[in-house]
Amino acid sequence: MNPESSSKTPLFAQIKLHTYFGGGEVFACHLAEAASALGGRSLLIVHPKAKHWSGLSLPDTEILEASNWQEAVARLPAGVPVIVHAAPPAEVVDDIARSRPLIGFVHMPLNQFYAETRHTYSRCDRVVGVSRYVMETISAVGLTPWSEPFYGVANISRLSRGDGLVRASEYEWDRRKVRDRLLGATEPLWSLLRKRPLLTRRNGLSLGIVSRLAPIKQFPELMQWLVPELLRFDDVYLEIFGAGGYASVRDLRRVLKPLGDRVRFWGHQTDVAQAYAAIDVLLTGLPEREALGLNVIEAQACGVPVLAPGAPPFIETVLPARTGWLYADPRPGKNTGAYPDFAPTLAQILADRAAGKMLDPRLATDHMKCFSKNEFAQRLARLLDKLH
Repeated sequence: MNPESSSKTPLFAQIKLHTYFGGGEVFACHLAEAASALGGRSLLIVHPKAKHWSGLSLPDTEILEASNWQEAVARLPAGVPVIVHAAPPAEVVDDIARSRPLIGFVHMPLNQFYAETRHTYSRCDRVVGVSRYVMETISAVGLTPWSEPFYGVANISRLSRGDGLVRASEYEWDRRKVRDRLLGATEPLWSLLRKRPLLTRRNGLSLGIVSRLAPIKQFPELMQWLVPELLRFDDVYLEIFGAGGYASVRDLRRVLKPLGDRVRFWGHQTDVAQAYAAIDVLLTGLPEREALGLNVIEAQACGVPVLAPGAPPFIETVLPARTGWLYADPRPGKNTGAYPDFAPTLAQILADRAAGKMLDPRLATDHMKCFSKNEFAQRLARLLDKLH
């Protein structure tokens, strides 16, 4: 940060206390970059154990550390608007709201899984949904959402190509659990027995999961329905880029076992471009606990089409026949009849690929413009306007 910019009052402060790096952290980076694009600066308060922030180059951003919400609030400059990316404890949100404007970004649909957070979001001056789907769930719990969906953008700055992708750990260890502490402590030893192959493309169609293997994605539940369909196609493979908790990875491995060596786990990868370059189609998780899916936006920006269930929020981010394919939710009672089943959809993709007619989402310029950095910055300007 240069001295001139550091003398300016921040446009806003963000509090981001998660120790992992996921879509919400990418979103926080985009807000910091957008503040700079608007000619301002911002403040970002992060957890000291979240070491990934030190490796990021965020323009005009001052990064401070706090171990909990109370510490974070104590470090806030007077009067500066605050953006939170998760519902703070009730006593904390009251302290913030009494002294400054408070903006609550909602990164999860406020449906039956997260509806209780409405009580803390109700104290925010502006409640911002990252998709129309999330906005609808905000309205459903009696709150008024900000007037437009605050779509994210592809984090192109981190999509730099390297010299090759090597398998990394697929586990995120929860140090609060005895099992995870033991396995995490011994992983450096037993991981030495595992091969660390260099990624090579395989002949055939490569479906890819590029995501944290978190419970909200529901990959084990999805794959129990898709594996029997995938077994019908000999030349379809699955590449998995991402890490998750022990139980999430265990359950996913278990349900994918019938596919044998057609499945490869590559673990968490920092060079996301190589992950997208290694696949033909991005495969999403199930929809209802997904707010938007930054991986969907990233994949399309890299020219990779998306295969997703035909339900919100994916009906906002995937244009059938232009940026990807929507198929009927395979779970009992979820098929509305609006979209084809998974197997015929996959057969059509294979036929298009054989004919050299694979979709390139980058050609859908009007659609992709919604997820551009310029549009993101303009949304931020509108959000901050007349906030005081």
